[in-house]
Amino acid sequence: MASTLAKRLRRDHYLYLMLIPFLLWYVIFIFKPMYGLQIAFRDFSPFKGITGSPWVGLENFRSFYESPYFFRNLVNTVMISLYSLLLAFPVPIVLALLFNEVKNTVFRKTAQTFTYLPHFISVVIVAGIVTNLLAPNTGIINLLIEKFGGDKVYFLTQPQYFRTIFIATFDIWKEAGFNSIVYLAAIAGINPQLYEAAVVDGASKWKQIRHVTLPGILPTVMILLIMKIGNMMDVSYEAIILMYQPSTYETADVISSYVYRAGLQEGRYDLAATVGLFNAAIACMLVFGANKLSKKSTDTGIW
Repeated sequence: MASTLAKRLRRDHYLYLMLIPFLLWYVIFIFKPMYGLQIAFRDFSPFKGITGSPWVGLENFRSFYESPYFFRNLVNTVMISLYSLLLAFPVPIVLALLFNEVKNTVFRKTAQTFTYLPHFISVVIVAGIVTNLLAPNTGIINLLIEKFGGDKVYFLTQPQYFRTIFIATFDIWKEAGFNSIVYLAAIAGINPQLYEAAVVDGASKWKQIRHVTLPGILPTVMILLIMKIGNMMDVSYEAIILMYQPSTYETADVISSYVYRAGLQEGRYDLAATVGLFNAAIACMLVFGANKLSKKSTDTGIW
């Protein structure tokens, strides 16, 4: 065993050398900061340091659970993630199927470019675009509503509109085109002979998609679905912070945005670490549960 390992090291030493920077990055920025997780179990003070702050056990967790924001933030996080899963997750799949059926190369590439571009726009700029489009006096949406005889609405101050605006803008318009690349790659990997056999059997385009394309990309869909479920507790707080305001906290305030306010604005680093640790624990359970369910139903999983 030792001799085999030595041979592999000698043979592939350049590859292992190239791996060192990535391992160092993980050690420095992923594993080393885990030492600070104990802040969640201490009455942390920046002046006393981590080890100098008194140990309080689960007191910070109890404080968070008894907080009036706990249930609201948890429900908002789950609801936004579920809506995103139901409404935004299928869109890249549909886009990839549509792009795959377009035969005009120029039109397909042009359409793909326009759908990919929003991904590269800064979240700050997208939030600014949305704010201007929905402005009550000068926004084009309200101008159109007024043109057709309706009353202007300040959408960003109405809690009932926030989730729809957030998902339509950041999860669908901004990311759907870029996310479709993965599915296009999966479609390109399907054996062309399967389509030829389907044509010989008289299958229409719809039946080819249903019986050849969709089963062919199902493993990719399941892997990305597991990853999406694992990120359900990690809503894009940057976009939410840029767009929400106290009047929309009812439906917009999520766990991540609460961590931002508690940790940076109020200086309660121990409570922020507690909420973050709670978030990570739930996400870990979701990943394991989704992976187990996927393995049982489709024999496809991350591990």
